[in-house]
Amino acid sequence: MSDAELRRLIKGVLLPGFLGSGPPPDWVRAWLDAGLGGVVLFGRNVVDDEQVASLTEALRDEREDVVIGIDEEGGDVTRLDAGTGSTVPGSLALGAAADAELTRSVAEAMGRRLADCGVTVDFAPSADLLYPTTDPVIGVRSFGADPTAAAAQVAAFVEGLQTAGVAACLKHFPGHGAAESDSHHALPVLPRTEREMFAHDLVPFQAGILAGARSVMTGHLVVTDWGPEPATLNPRVLGGVLRTELGFDGPIITDALEMAAISGHSPDVIAVDSVVPEGIGRGAVLALAAGADGLCLGGELADEGVALAAQEAILAAVRADLLTPERIAESAARLATIGLTPPRVASREGARLAGEVGLVAARRALRVDGDLRLSGAPLVVDLAVAPSIAVGDVPWGLGPVLRETAGPTADVRVLRLTESAPDRVISAAAGGPVVVTTRDAHRHPWVRELIGRLVAAGVELVHVETGVPGPALGVMPRIDSHGGSLVCLRAVAELLLDAQPSSKGSS
Repeated sequence: MSDAELRRLIKGVLLPGFLGSGPPPDWVRAWLDAGLGGVVLFGRNVVDDEQVASLTEALRDEREDVVIGIDEEGGDVTRLDAGTGSTVPGSLALGAAADAELTRSVAEAMGRRLADCGVTVDFAPSADLLYPTTDPVIGVRSFGADPTAAAAQVAAFVEGLQTAGVAACLKHFPGHGAAESDSHHALPVLPRTEREMFAHDLVPFQAGILAGARSVMTGHLVVTDWGPEPATLNPRVLGGVLRTELGFDGPIITDALEMAAISGHSPDVIAVDSVVPEGIGRGAVLALAAGADGLCLGGELADEGVALAAQEAILAAVRADLLTPERIAESAARLATIGLTPPRVASREGARLAGEVGLVAARRALRVDGDLRLSGAPLVVDLAVAPSIAVGDVPWGLGPVLRETAGPTADVRVLRLTESAPDRVISAAAGGPVVVTTRDAHRHPWVRELIGRLVAAGVELVHVETGVPGPALGVMPRIDSHGGSLVCLRAVAELLLDAQPSSKGSS
């Protein structure tokens, strides 16, 4: 087989990202014409649903069966609503609502919207269990800590999404929840036994596979009982556990290979060391050798050079007999199965339906402890912490949402604070009630300290936690929304306004 033929074959397993929300870049068009398997869309590619539909149509003009993936989990991790905040709650809120039929309805509405936009595979749901004391990256992206309850939610989400014609992708196999570091920055190591994995972490994945999930995404993490290599590069995990023991026969897709857990990892594979330099290219070769089918690239490094580095590394590995053309062809064919079936005919109703059922679910997810009545017009203090790379720069904060929900005549003051300027709230809080909004307060000492100071000062407080619920930070009324998306904050705003005596007699 010639180098040109091999390059065409290799392109069939690549899923790069790219910059821009206009027409596809020239290099993407050329690669699609030359056999590129698919692309991944990010918030940087999105203006609105109509624009995304036009973009995906342009991609299909180059290759009709192109795989078009997106990270649209709902809740805090959204790409379609990256500029405004999601209109559907995320997984932890759905888990708190504890209604599988409701989850199925939310996922189907999301799927209809994605189908309207021309997406073929959604990199969701997160089947990772929640480990709130250690986990720095999954958090509200998980359906919860209980394996059985999370499994029911995962299965319902898969069924709903795929009813709409969009492939689901279970992630981050074999489970990222127990990790104590973020694989965007480092390689997490889970000191878990195989027995523990099958009894806990793998249960939601098993349920998703039984529900018919059409793809699975790997996690860049080490399970010590399965050897020193991250799951993405580990044949024992992909070929043994996922394929043989769990019986999954669909495409296995990697998380982004430029993440530090892979690009910065130096496995002791002498044969590969002599052929492929360290970095994304080596990760691509080892992932294919381990059993992966689709290689995600370009989440953070979104240019042709990233895809080219992966392609040339794989070509060198084939020429060195480390990979065979047959192995690559098998993966390309498997990956193509989630591009060959295009989304159903667009209804243009998906966004509206998602918003309606999303608000129902967000209301059901709320948990209240204490009396929410306030003595006067509140100061809303949003304590902003840096989001994870997976969440990105999506709008967050109760203040603007409460002000909008209350209407133009309402007296709602808003203060947004970061760790660099916490003292401003002490003087601003004097003489009236304060609604303080946090995201994972249990993980941020400055947030806990500031709330403690407000409590000690005798400030009338209501605490709204939009992340994973943690320990109480004092004696005060509290709302847990189980997510910080726009729809979750709207549900909180409704609840707060409805609790005020002045709202009872209004018409």
